[in-house]
Amino acid sequence: MSPRHLLSRNSAAIGTLLAVLTLFLGCESDRRAAPVDPALARQALKTVLDRWKNGDKPDDLKSASPSIVVQDFDWMGGQKLVAYEVAGDGKDDDANLRIPVRLTLKTAKGQDVKKNVTYLVGTSPVITVFRDF
Repeated sequence: MSPRHLLSRNSAAIGTLLAVLTLFLGCESDRRAAPVDPALARQALKTVLDRWKNGDKPDDLKSASPSIVVQDFDWMGGQKLVAYEVAGDGKDDDANLRIPVRLTLKTAKGQDVKKNVTYLVGTSPVITVFRDF
């Protein structure tokens, strides 16, 4: 085969690959997250915080009904939740509800620490409660 024929063949393959990638990426960008269900999000956050306060572990909620995926580094690090106060209804942020919460934690040394934090709560396709950084 001549170099010119190889170049033409490779160009056609690269062109086809780019067309497939463009089509694939275009389809992916049309997918949008389902809007958050605010009532379900608030209930999920309350469930999570109550379970933390009662001494459960974050992974315990994966097997709950409904299943809830939780991420909170204070909780995962062993801090105890003494009290909490949800500080408003939250703000709809497309697929999540941003909910401000005042936490009172007990450290390993027995000290109470108060923190103002925000949780991002999603309701679809699974319920998620993540602490915002």
